[in-house]
Amino acid sequence: MRSVVLDTETTGMPVTDGHRIIEIGCVELMGRRLTGRHFHVYLQPDREIDEGAIAVHGITNDFVQDKPRFKEVADEFFEFIKGARLIIHNAAFDVGFINNEFALIKQQDRADISEHCSILDTLLMARERHPGQRNSLDALCKRYGVDNSGRDLHGALLDAEILADVYLTMTGGQTNLSLAGEGSEGDGNGRQQPSAIRRLPAERSPTLVVRATQAEVEAHAARLAAIEKAAGGPALWATLEP
Repeated sequence: MRSVVLDTETTGMPVTDGHRIIEIGCVELMGRRLTGRHFHVYLQPDREIDEGAIAVHGITNDFVQDKPRFKEVADEFFEFIKGARLIIHNAAFDVGFINNEFALIKQQDRADISEHCSILDTLLMARERHPGQRNSLDALCKRYGVDNSGRDLHGALLDAEILADVYLTMTGGQTNLSLAGEGSEGDGNGRQQPSAIRRLPAERSPTLVVRATQAEVEAHAARLAAIEKAAGGPALWATLEP
């Protein structure tokens, strides 16, 4: 399975107000390993970047003045993502902008990238796994122990690299956290590679069962009652016959 972890930075939002992409960052995964291949480009958007957006990613109007326009990199970008599974945090945002860029250069056959790639939204995945919690990329880094100490500002390539680590950890594998020289594998650039998922042997000691205390049971019941009141009805599973 070839996957591409993707992120973009833009002049602002929403795309319907004429905002454009100014940075694209992608890293490639084969199976559960980073290959070292990536696609990264800054773009001249032919419009001003909102001050609020600059505060988020730090990309200024002066910086992008001499950068290529999307039409100059469209073919290379499309070839990099074509046929891959795109892994994106808040995919609707990035996909909407990418589709718009292809539409603006009259490449209508590419103006819906879901026809050429499958798309996995890690934000929706995180919301399913952690309902009611913050599921921003920074929050997920903290939850899963992924180092994002270099993320003072948003950046498409950096965020794609961080998201790759979060995704691998969140989906059951783990990035190799051992120190260099202790059996870890690298990609030749000092970057730790994801380790294979370690499975328990078929024969192992029985799992220890820790039962809830009476206080925990009562707190759980109170929480369910509050949710039922707010939702206007019980949870579906609560209505099933035992």
